[in-house]
Amino acid sequence: MLVGRRRWTAGGLAAGAAFAVLAAGAPANADPENGAQGPGRPLPLEQHFDNTAVSRDGHPGEADFDGSGNSLSAQDLSAAGWTPGQRLTLDAARLEWPRSASGKPDNVRSDGQAVRLHGSGNAVSFLVAGTSLRSPGGAVAGTGTIRYADGSTSSYTLTAPDWRTGSLATKAVALPHINTPAGQQAGKARLYAVSVPVERGRTISSVILPKDPGPDTDLHVFAAAVRTPVVGSWTGSWAASPAGYTAVGPWTDRTLRLVVHSSSGGRKVRIRLANTFAGQPVEIGHASVAAQAEGATAQQEPAALSFGGRPGARIPAGAQLLSDPLGFTVPAGANLLVSIHLPGTVTAAPVHSQAIQRSFISARGSGDRTGESGPDSYTGTLTTWPFLTGVDVGGGPGTVVALGDSITDGVRSTRDANHRWPDVLAERLRNQDEVPRYGVLNHGISANRIVTDRYPGDGVSTDTGGVSAQHRLDRDVLSQTGARTVVVFEGINDVRWGTSAADVVEGLKAIAERSRARGLRVVAATIAPCEGYHDCTPEVDARRTAVNTFLRANAGKNAVFDALLDFDAVVRDPSRPSRMRPEYDSGDHLHPGDAGLRALAESIDLRALES
Repeated sequence: MLVGRRRWTAGGLAAGAAFAVLAAGAPANADPENGAQGPGRPLPLEQHFDNTAVSRDGHPGEADFDGSGNSLSAQDLSAAGWTPGQRLTLDAARLEWPRSASGKPDNVRSDGQAVRLHGSGNAVSFLVAGTSLRSPGGAVAGTGTIRYADGSTSSYTLTAPDWRTGSLATKAVALPHINTPAGQQAGKARLYAVSVPVERGRTISSVILPKDPGPDTDLHVFAAAVRTPVVGSWTGSWAASPAGYTAVGPWTDRTLRLVVHSSSGGRKVRIRLANTFAGQPVEIGHASVAAQAEGATAQQEPAALSFGGRPGARIPAGAQLLSDPLGFTVPAGANLLVSIHLPGTVTAAPVHSQAIQRSFISARGSGDRTGESGPDSYTGTLTTWPFLTGVDVGGGPGTVVALGDSITDGVRSTRDANHRWPDVLAERLRNQDEVPRYGVLNHGISANRIVTDRYPGDGVSTDTGGVSAQHRLDRDVLSQTGARTVVVFEGINDVRWGTSAADVVEGLKAIAERSRARGLRVVAATIAPCEGYHDCTPEVDARRTAVNTFLRANAGKNAVFDALLDFDAVVRDPSRPSRMRPEYDSGDHLHPGDAGLRALAESIDLRALES
């Protein structure tokens, strides 16, 4: 027998109707407090569950997610670390995978239900997927309502990509199989974490889900949570974007000692680890933090970090892990050693490939070396940052996020010197009193684009150009600790590889709109010239110039962008504007060297960053 089918026949009664009838026999949309037709008294999400998405591999008939008898594999979910009741941190929101056993209702088909949800934050996050028999493969969307404790409301649009054909670049997790009435089939099953903006400063009391999107089409909701901001409590001091999922090692029972450079200081610290793009969980045995003396040597005995009160933790596929707050003084503008023990065997990892920084790894099978202050156990070196995506410090005024490509990433700058333009900007902010001394987070990825993905977002790959700026915006900007302002400096790779200026402009406008909806100030930077690089043709420069013309005309009060940084004007050769000044050129004519990167940072009017 198939469980949870949406409908019987055309015009027939919905099979799940019994789940939506109140105990008194009133219709599902009756409000028990005033008798009016409405969404009803808010209930916990699980009390609305009316569909079964998960089946055991040998019993596919116990679930019917999409109306055709297809479902998710309980075994695949378990292998990914998504077990019943598992807490999942996804884009800084703590969501809980349903506690339901396989074959039991585990999601709600969105149809105007009132869901109890409480808290104050900058977004509400939903764990969703769409299904459609009428239009297979298309995303499912609808408009819902956020209710606040003061009686006010705001609307939101929730879009759920299709569970079998949606983008892998934005998925929370992808599973390798589909359970069908005819048996298990190979094919990616996808689930998505999607956030929607809310009114800042107001306390949420409930959420009204979107109405039924139409016949044979469903928007499935598995979990919901308020994403709580941390402005005023924490400031982002260092960050890096997962740029791909690459083969490593294998690493078995080894310790990574990663070198990172703080922007802001504070008397408390916490780190963020991520298993982005992965298909299986990773075990963290222990972790520690210390100020660097030199190389792999710490200034003092490293301070042990904990996770939920325990020394280690397991990070499910696609999820993130935040350490507990630790009393530890992080100096501003200093190098830290973040050590991570991997007790199991790791064959692939999410990495930031262009660290422009030498880090260290212990010998094979050397065990937990996180507590050692000396360098002797660290016999190997790394030029990437695996797993580690953030370091936060207590207090502070908040954070400026730099969203960009290889120029922001610091490619062709001096290794181990922290000469990236966001590093120089952080130095300037620390040494002034004109505006708040924001932390600066570098979310540049070499080879990244605004419009299209380089890395497809799933599977082991040698490509570490990341998913597009639009696809990573929620993870790398909107959910970043203390984010107040985003500086968008990207687009040269799009125009070099054939994307039209119009498409780049639309992508930049979308980034601005989504960022502003979360309360961020949006600052755009013009695209620098690259004549002399092998593929920077006159046609490329024409597209670049067209994008810059748009940016210059659409920045300022009541414009698309709040402010403009004219990086093009800073580094271009006055005698030949399609190329870089020789003194700023690293030598490849595309990437500025140390002097050019410093010139970019020093050209910034710091008041443009103030939110």
